[in-house]
Amino acid sequence: MAGKQGKDLALSMLRTLPRLCLSNIRDNPGSRKPPQRGRGQHGGNKHGAGNKGSGQRQNFMRLGYETGNNPFYLRFRREPYYKGHHLRREYPPLSLHELQMYIDTNRLNPSKPIDLVSIINTGLYTFKIEWKHAGVHLTDEGADNFKAKVNIEVQWASEPVIAAIERNGGTITTAYYDTHCLFAMSDVDRFFTTGEPIPRRLLPPTDCLEYYMSAATRGYLANPEEISNERLVLAQKYGYELPKIEEDSNYEMLMQRKDPRQLFYGLAPGWVVSLKDKAILKPKADYLKEFYAS
Repeated sequence: MAGKQGKDLALSMLRTLPRLCLSNIRDNPGSRKPPQRGRGQHGGNKHGAGNKGSGQRQNFMRLGYETGNNPFYLRFRREPYYKGHHLRREYPPLSLHELQMYIDTNRLNPSKPIDLVSIINTGLYTFKIEWKHAGVHLTDEGADNFKAKVNIEVQWASEPVIAAIERNGGTITTAYYDTHCLFAMSDVDRFFTTGEPIPRRLLPPTDCLEYYMSAATRGYLANPEEISNERLVLAQKYGYELPKIEEDSNYEMLMQRKDPRQLFYGLAPGWVVSLKDKAILKPKADYLKEFYAS
């Protein structure tokens, strides 16, 4: 009778207890012991430095040491060309051939002014501020095949490039942007989501102030009358007939220029653009208007 009750009890326990599986088995208590670090071969007197050599003595060779040879920085003289190279502004090149391709593939709209923002928005131009990039360097590759009539603003351009643009009836301007403005122009959506006001553009530094004030380079700080004279001089030098922009149907677009303090076309410094509300907030205080004024 007792055996029958024991079987019934065992069967009842099996019905209530969970089945044996990998999730409910474990080792016997005390069967596993945590690993312990021993004294080691040398009794712990090496302090992790190993055996023999400079690694043990902690007198590692200095940077540039060549085990007794005359080191590199003494064999060759100092090159002043590389002085301050980590601070120099870089201008990634964009050829006229690539610019024509952007226009032919509808990446750029020639009926509107083209600036750094529109070139970056094509997604084909590499621009990184962390690499000291400061704008577009328009090169003369494909100048003979360039046929577009554009109003373009770049940061650096040579004389053949200016001639190729103006020969087709277009206009070109070289303009400077400081690092804070370049950060806002490199990713417009990211900048507008921050809710910061549009910064005002700073004047160029002394090392490039002369370039952006020269009419020969079509600087944005140059005198417009001097630019008109330089257009005629360049046409006579390269032997082409200068088109009359005054009679062009797109005269207003071709002559459209940014203010020396302005970043975006149609937006003034100090304005706050809200993408969520689709609204533009303008400063009303007098000291803010005076600060952002040109």
